[in-house]
Amino acid sequence: MKEYKIKRHRLQTVHSTNSFLRELNGDDASFDMELATTEFQTAGRGQKGNSWESEQSKNLLFSILLHPVYVQPSKQFCISEAIALAVVKSLKEIVAEESVAKDFSVKWPNDIYWKNKKIAGILIENELFGSTIRDCIVGVGININQQIFLSDAPNPVSLYNILGVNTNVEEVLDAIIKQFVANVSMIENGQTALLHNEYMDSLFRRKGIYPYRDADSEFMATIKDVREDGRLILIDSDNKERIYEFKEVAIVL
Repeated sequence: MKEYKIKRHRLQTVHSTNSFLRELNGDDASFDMELATTEFQTAGRGQKGNSWESEQSKNLLFSILLHPVYVQPSKQFCISEAIALAVVKSLKEIVAEESVAKDFSVKWPNDIYWKNKKIAGILIENELFGSTIRDCIVGVGININQQIFLSDAPNPVSLYNILGVNTNVEEVLDAIIKQFVANVSMIENGQTALLHNEYMDSLFRRKGIYPYRDADSEFMATIKDVREDGRLILIDSDNKERIYEFKEVAIVL
């Protein structure tokens, strides 16, 4: 596997790690990736402008800047799969106990769940140049040692809530970065199909028929696949195929 050089930026407080790396704009071309970690974000963001609650020094907040020029923009979802799988696999390794670890999954497109509760969120921002992805910033927030959540988020959970003990945040980060680099190497080597199969196997409610809601109605469906561009393909109870962009459909919990 190719050795990826990673430059790390350790921050005490920052507006957001994604914004920090965007403003930095790849200041050192001798590195393949840049990693920004922080103790606290004053304006942490989730998908579609949502905020991300995180108590000071309790959780894992980081962003990675990479330059995946080998990925076609129409197939960019493989990067989302790479980071989601890195988080899920690492959390399972950290927890170790199979009866607990088995309940970690990826809720499409890239939220990380434990049972029916959200433990991590991922925000990916791509900058295109012609027909290539020049810059990709992957932002991750994981609830590690926070015990109480005060925001109106409906279903947060932390590793502390699950295990009842504190977890070393740096150990979680190291495991994720190692796994993410391995997944990116798979992409660069053309092994996206294998990565996609692992992603599908890790999906929340992958098998069985469950309730969903779109702009028109609530319906029952099962997951058929996720396209290379990230669109979700469902088969409803009438055996009709439905295809959705992110935020066009929601799983009813």
